[in-house]
Amino acid sequence: MATPTDIPISPGGNDPGLRLFLDSADPSEWARFLPLGIFYGVTTNPLLLERAGQACTLDNLRQLAAAAADLGSREIQLQTWGESPEQMVNTGIKLAGFAQSGLRTVIKIPATDEGFRAARVLKDSGLAVTLTAVYSTGQVLAAAGLGAAYAAPYLGRLDDAGHDGAGTVLKMHKILAGSGSNTRLLTASLRSAEQVVDLAAAGLDTFTFGAKVAAELLASDLTGAADTDFQRAAKAMGDKT
Repeated sequence: MATPTDIPISPGGNDPGLRLFLDSADPSEWARFLPLGIFYGVTTNPLLLERAGQACTLDNLRQLAAAAADLGSREIQLQTWGESPEQMVNTGIKLAGFAQSGLRTVIKIPATDEGFRAARVLKDSGLAVTLTAVYSTGQVLAAAGLGAAYAAPYLGRLDDAGHDGAGTVLKMHKILAGSGSNTRLLTASLRSAEQVVDLAAAGLDTFTFGAKVAAELLASDLTGAADTDFQRAAKAMGDKT
């Protein structure tokens, strides 16, 4: 496989700490949540594009990357596609070119044999990659061996398949922590805010979830009631002129 040349390199991305991603390809959801400043960026894939009625084309993804940057996203994860490693590399290079000032692009690739081959070329060329659709601890170990920026296990789908999703993800986290790897465990397919909070309490720090979970994470009737009281008191005791 030929090594690609003249690849645009995305800046940054190694800073530690919590990273929350909005798992959505819907610009209206981005417009609702990204201005809050709590999300590090957005994650997308062809299925999310389909659900949002967004074309899986380079031209449309370029426009979506620009929209994410305008809304303050620091990173956008775009999934490459193709029927061979070479095609995935070629598409990935083009997707990486959508990086701009303040916005890093990360190329998502399914954790298949062909996906790992493509990921190696992209990674060796200086691009950040995420191995996605990860279901086994072995795949996480392989992603760390490659030096991927992220490995993305699908917790909800693990549960759907009859596995202990949370237990598997926690074991993956332990493997990465014990190995000293810089690969981040990007836990995906989260179905509730409670799952996010429980995993964060166990030491995980990188999550991607949809708008429904984002709204649930922020919601509190008690906070709403307190805000109403604050507003009433400010109005009653404020400047009357």
